[in-house]
Amino acid sequence: MNKSTDNSDIKSKGSFPLGRPGGAIRPLKLSGLEPLVITPDSNFVNVGERTNVAGSKKFLRLIKEEKFDEALEVARDQVDGGAQIIDINMDDGLIDGKEAMVKFLNLVVAEPDIARVPIMIDSSKWEIIEAGLQVVQGKCVVNSISLKEGEEEFVSHARKIKRYGAAVIVMAFDEVGQADNYERRVEIAKRSYDILVNKVKFPPEDIIFDLNIFPVGTGMDEHKRNAIDFIEGTRWVKENLPHCSVSGGVSNVSFSFRGNDPVREAMHSVFLYHAIKAGMNMGIVNPALLDVYDNIPKDLLEHVEDVILDRREDATERMLDFAENVVGTKRESKVDLSWREKPLQERITHALVKGIDAFILDDIEEARQEADKPIEVIEGHLMIGMNVVGDLFGSGKMFLPQVVKSARVMKKAVAYLLPYIEADKSQKRQSAGKVLMATVKGDVHDIGKNIVSVVLGCNNYEIIDLGVMVPPEKIIETAKTENVDAIGLSGLITPSLDEMVFLAKEMQRQNFEVPLLIGGATTSKAHTAVKIDPQYNFAVAHVNDASRAVTVVGDLLKESTREKYKSDLKEEYDKFRANFKKRGKVKSFLNLSQARRNKYMIDWKDTSIKKPNKPGVQVIDGFDIRKLVKYIDWSPFFRSWDLHGRYPDILKDEKVGEQASVLFEDAKQMLNRILDEKLLKAKAVFGLFEANTVNSDDIEVKFQEESEEKTMLFRTLRQQLKKHGEKPNFALADFIAPKETGIQDYIGFFCVSTGFGTSELAAQFEKDHDDYNSIMVKALADRLAEAFAEYLHKQVRTEDWGYAPDENLSNEELIKETYKGIRPAPGYPACPDHLEKLSIWELLKVEERIGVKLTESLAMWPAASVSGYYFANPEARYFGLGKIKGDQVKDFAERKGITFEKAGKWLNPNIAD
Repeated sequence: MNKSTDNSDIKSKGSFPLGRPGGAIRPLKLSGLEPLVITPDSNFVNVGERTNVAGSKKFLRLIKEEKFDEALEVARDQVDGGAQIIDINMDDGLIDGKEAMVKFLNLVVAEPDIARVPIMIDSSKWEIIEAGLQVVQGKCVVNSISLKEGEEEFVSHARKIKRYGAAVIVMAFDEVGQADNYERRVEIAKRSYDILVNKVKFPPEDIIFDLNIFPVGTGMDEHKRNAIDFIEGTRWVKENLPHCSVSGGVSNVSFSFRGNDPVREAMHSVFLYHAIKAGMNMGIVNPALLDVYDNIPKDLLEHVEDVILDRREDATERMLDFAENVVGTKRESKVDLSWREKPLQERITHALVKGIDAFILDDIEEARQEADKPIEVIEGHLMIGMNVVGDLFGSGKMFLPQVVKSARVMKKAVAYLLPYIEADKSQKRQSAGKVLMATVKGDVHDIGKNIVSVVLGCNNYEIIDLGVMVPPEKIIETAKTENVDAIGLSGLITPSLDEMVFLAKEMQRQNFEVPLLIGGATTSKAHTAVKIDPQYNFAVAHVNDASRAVTVVGDLLKESTREKYKSDLKEEYDKFRANFKKRGKVKSFLNLSQARRNKYMIDWKDTSIKKPNKPGVQVIDGFDIRKLVKYIDWSPFFRSWDLHGRYPDILKDEKVGEQASVLFEDAKQMLNRILDEKLLKAKAVFGLFEANTVNSDDIEVKFQEESEEKTMLFRTLRQQLKKHGEKPNFALADFIAPKETGIQDYIGFFCVSTGFGTSELAAQFEKDHDDYNSIMVKALADRLAEAFAEYLHKQVRTEDWGYAPDENLSNEELIKETYKGIRPAPGYPACPDHLEKLSIWELLKVEERIGVKLTESLAMWPAASVSGYYFANPEARYFGLGKIKGDQVKDFAERKGITFEKAGKWLNPNIAD
């Protein structure tokens, strides 16, 4: 139901200038070499945006490479293609925007076939806008100003624009934020109009409102009215703010369907059809992604209008389902529904295998009507289909992302049937087994666990997922209460390994006889065999990837295989332990004093040390995540989905290339949604300090606190394995000048996070039975966090510390770490001790400044966070600590002021004896 456009409550808040609408309309008059007069009788005015570095990768590349002649051809193509105004934007971090804007506009004015249309000077920086205003000819449009920075700056900029004789786009944005509903659009538009017309005396016909076009069809309830609120806001502006125009970026409305051009074409056409009727008279739209309204297939049109106009509660769900069946090329769309003619079971199986949930509820209802009991639909139709999925997955013909999509269809079907099943208490689903899954105490990472849960669920296992940071007593209690058939433990950080050992001991003490499954990034067959398996008499199995989970659990739970499989596992791990102990005896170690004498030696007299340009602590809040996209290392993203290969080669891989490409497109769509809707927040804190090595392996850091100079010690660990030849035994302290040299050195610390908002967004997907996108969000947040760490390190190297000011490396070179300096992180090979995070948090006041917390096991929360050190010495390098001896553990405990037992706990995986 549409909102009323009466709005008497809003009108009463203040008088309108120029009286009520009804007098002669004053047209918007713009010009290049030729005039453009926009009246109520004018057709929709299309603004070309390919001369915008943010909207065209080609144009950005040409400007970066200073190929201005080729860049002019882009502008010429825009005009030849029918653009009546061309939007020019030079906002990019690697471009001198002011210089580029002036140079390009000067070239444009010398080209009559381009300069004949008006120019839209587009920038978020006033100095660039003003530089453009000083050289452009004719009457241009400024894009944009707003009340974001307050009324004083808004008025100042408006007066200058008026003096230059330009029209202006006013964004629906004020000190509180962007207008994201009808009421806020009206409120900001009215306030802006009153200030411009009454205070600045700005001609009202030169005011163009951009009322913010946001995506619809996102799956989130708060976005359902994004399109209709814009349309109704437009109608209100045209009826109540005389002589103004309304504009906007039309492609935003369809961002949820990136990659599906037929759907996007239809959405743009439908949106414009209704927005233009409401009074929208100009905007940015790609003609290639625009269909004729009357040519849109009726079934597609119905689904799209339901979403655009918010006509049904389930409009988004129906559109998302329907969109998966829309195929075609630009200007042509059709729906491939031939499989809908097949028998019921084949339809259900097809939907599960292809991950299509558009019609699953209709088919499930048909199956329910035919069945004696609703439970039979799950145990019959659905499991027949999921068995096909399992067979295809097991034979390598389906890949993990596809299986997770299949699970989405399965969950939706089961959720529909559950009320019918629960109504008959005599019905009980026969599952293959009940599996408890948990990320252990202190650990926050769950992507791998969730994937395994989905895969097992697809194979008819009942999953009890306790989530993250689960204490052992809760795992034990739930396992007993639910009478589970297996327990799966997951962990990413090294302290999690001890939690798993403890749980195995506790299960043995309480006489458990259920298999224990071990998985996670830091787990291994070696640790499972040597540390966990001896503590538990029943079966312990290391599961190194999701594809093996079904086979392992099946063999452990089936009566025909479980005893032999358990016996074989025990025998395999016994042999592994024996060989492991033999290998340990072959290796030779230095004692700690010998290792320190064999430290890595730097000639400090011949070493150039750069004092940081900006010493001390800096905080970054509200960071624009778009800047991180080009720093993403995509290879680990594919590995998190069990698709192995290096990006971009993986996209053409003979075996997994097709699925990797589909996954990559889905990832890019989700990433664009995250960026456009600002669903995640990025924050960082970092600091650069004076530092020197003391006592061989400690780094003394000086810092200011309330005008008082203080020091803090960071303890590093030294390799003890005896090496061949003259190879040294490294410690991170070797890369900082010793205090006795009298040379002042420096060190940096940092913490970045892109995880704020991740858990909430993932939970929303999980609520909608959409594990695929829940996992996708977490995987992307992790990649963005690593990209943020890479971005910030580059900024520190080139600017804040400035020891590599001329660095110019590609993203591939950054991924290969070919830069000068290193950024090791606590918990990783060179410094496996997580305890130093406590010192970083104290020094930088991380939690107070950016809200990233440490769990009791020193995992970071939000999970998509990265922290560590900055070392600038050109001889600094990454290394692995390897195994260390008890004398260093004891020394480390004394230096940290903790017990030997506590030090042993944190260093457990690295202790040789």
